[in-house]
Amino acid sequence: MSIQWFPGHMHLTRKAIGERVKEIDVVIEMLDARLPGSSANPLMAELTSGRPTLKVLNKQDMADPARTALWLAHYNAQPNTQAIALDASNTAPARAIIDACHHLAPRRGGMVKPMRVLICGIPNVGKSTLINTLKGKRAAKTGDEAGVTRTESRIALADDFYLYDTPGMLWPRIVVPESGFNLAASGAVGKNAYDEQEVAYELLALLKADYPALLEARYKLGRAPEAYAQAHEEELIEAIGRQRGALAGGGKVNMQKAAELVIADFRALHIGRITLETPEQFGRWMKAGLKSDADRAERKKTLREQGLISPERKAKAPKTAKPAKLR
Repeated sequence: MSIQWFPGHMHLTRKAIGERVKEIDVVIEMLDARLPGSSANPLMAELTSGRPTLKVLNKQDMADPARTALWLAHYNAQPNTQAIALDASNTAPARAIIDACHHLAPRRGGMVKPMRVLICGIPNVGKSTLINTLKGKRAAKTGDEAGVTRTESRIALADDFYLYDTPGMLWPRIVVPESGFNLAASGAVGKNAYDEQEVAYELLALLKADYPALLEARYKLGRAPEAYAQAHEEELIEAIGRQRGALAGGGKVNMQKAAELVIADFRALHIGRITLETPEQFGRWMKAGLKSDADRAERKKTLREQGLISPERKAKAPKTAKPAKLR
């Protein structure tokens, strides 16, 4: 299954970011610390035109600390980039963002040259919560579903520090299948874009390999770590559903309900502090995904040249409401 979710307002967001970034000093890209690679938008490097970038690994309190350290080292090694990890609801670490922006753009500041910062990220990554923490009041709408913020807004964090908030944005086509499943598990894509059972199977495949002890602590199936590693995901879902009472008629397990339960437990931190990918793992996934995508494009080109498929037509922009005027 391929998970794709790019509503019309995300197309408009992409255009708005492209226009706004022309006058931006620093770009803050918020990432989910549980999936830092999968939650990094590959379009941002193109859209932000090489601007200094602050990578904020949000929800660090839900992520594996050891893997968070690996990701911070990975991003901090990149040019013109700084990375920090935080929990957006914690005031002290959030304030460190302002200092990091001044470090990335030391010549900006003061009333003559106010700092202009664009904050962006995938849906449901915690941007609005962070902004409210920085501002000290409810400056941005928050929610636990993807796509809450729909228009850009400017927020003055100080007399010489302006923060431009943008709606959460994914990218038109996710070429790394593992990223699609991880994004779905985290709640970054709309529910209509994926099948809960397939996402739960993929989630369990990762958890049984890397976090079997946490699975046993949560679901108490009476299995050793190696037994989790050898079990099929469907078998685990059924065992978890039976243990947690997700039953249908005749004592059978309601697999849909059991899958939803596992995803909900992951999102709510009931299983434990988990990071679904390391930089090394994500690098392998990306390499394989790009190769598969290139092979797919080559096959389409060959079929088109042979007249077996119609020439590609220029895609029309989705019909949506007009975007709010940028401020």
